[in-house]
Parts: sequence; C-alpha cells; structure tokens
Amino acid sequence: MTEPTEPSQPVRSQTMSMTSHLAELRRRLLAVFLVFGLVVVGGFFAAEPVYHYLTAEGSGGSYVQLNAFSFWDGVSIYMKIALTLAFGITLPFTLYQLWAFVKPGLKPEERRATLKYIPFAFLSFAGGTAFAYYVVFPLALHFTSSLNRELGLVETYGAADYFRFLTNIVVPVSLVFELPLVVLFLTHLRLVNPVKLRKMRKIAYFALVVASAAITPPDLLSAFLVLVPLLLLYELSILLSGRVYRKQNKQE
Repeated sequence: MTEPTEPSQPVRSQTMSMTSHLAELRRRLLAVFLVFGLVVVGGFFAAEPVYHYLTAEGSGGSYVQLNAFSFWDGVSIYMKIALTLAFGITLPFTLYQLWAFVKPGLKPEERRATLKYIPFAFLSFAGGTAFAYYVVFPLALHFTSSLNRELGLVETYGAADYFRFLTNIVVPVSLVFELPLVVLFLTHLRLVNPVKLRKMRKIAYFALVVASAAITPPDLLSAFLVLVPLLLLYELSILLSGRVYRKQNKQE
C-alpha cells in the first residue's frame, strides 16, 4: 500500500497564488462596497435638492403632476436618487480598484495608459447622463404623454413611477457612453483589437439597435436619437483601438 504523497511545489504555489488573488479581490470589493455605502448615506442629504432640481420649472418633472400612491413613495425616491448619485460618484474609485487588481499583470507602459482612463470614464458617464436627461428623457416623456392624451386618458402619475421611468432611461444611456473607454482598456489588455471590432461590426450594430430600442419608448424618433450616438461611439472605439494597437505593434 503506497503512502500519500504531498502536492508538488508548482501545484502548491499555484494554489497559494490563486488564494492570494481571491483574497485581494475580496479586499477590493469590500473597499468598493464600503465607499459606496458611505456615499449613499451622503446621497440622502443631497436627495432633496436633486429632487427639486429634477422637478423644477423647465425640467421634465414640471410637465406632469406627481402624486404619492404609497406611504413609501418618498422613501423610494430618496433611495433611488441616493443610489444613482452614489453609483456615479464612486465610479472612478471602482475603476481604480479594478485597475489595481489587474495591475500586476500589466507592463509599466500599460499601467500608465490604463490609469489615465479613470477620469475620462467619469466624464463619459457624466456626458451620457446629460445627454439622456436633457435629450432622450424629454422626448420619451412627450411621446408617452401625447399618446395618453390621444387616448383620452387622465394623466395621474405616481412620483415613484416617474423616477423609475427616469432612471430606466438615464442609467443605461450613461453606461453605454462608456463603450470607447471599455474598448480601449480591453485593447491595452490585448483582449480585443480593431481587426476583431471591424469583423463583428454587423453584430455590434444589431446589438446597438436592440439596445436603443430597449432603453427608449417605442417610437422611432427616440430610438433613432439614441442609436446615432451609439453607432458613432462604436466607430470611435474602433479608431481609438487602432491607435493603441499600432503603438503596441511598434513597441514589439
């Protein structure tokens, strides 16, 4: 009967390496959740002025009369505003933690290049939020309201439903505006390149058409206004990926 042998040194080192990576990932995720929770608490104090801004005269909320249909509608609105603010504010910190986690596997020039994306990611998110709120959302609200009036329906909107409708449009559009930076980041990691992006252009266009239809009301104008920037962002992603890809080939 043979005695059990101890694991070989390479297997043991691989196991320790995997354990350390998982521990580091857990530590960084905990840091993100902690910062997110703290910002959510601060978001409660900013929820009221944000609410008044979103419902002030000249904004989307000024065109409809908002009502409370539940005792918890006010709490729901506060939570939704606080969570949305926390997501946008903690986005740079979350991206930094992601960059720090993959940093050991990057070359020095790749570390410097990918670190520069973090502030641009926040600016892209802010630009997408502004586009969604000031362009897409008013058109969507006008379309739904005009359709209700044509059907002779009395418009009595719940405040919680209104903000749910708002966030369902603003948040997805804001995230889609991160597409060029995501492509650049993946290009630096050598996971994608402009050749692959051009080959999958038809599939990507189809996916963007579906996405624009999903995040807008079922009218052609709103979907078209969202689709055009998405297509331009994808083409911009190909151009930026090509610049990074050519630099990588020169360095090699």
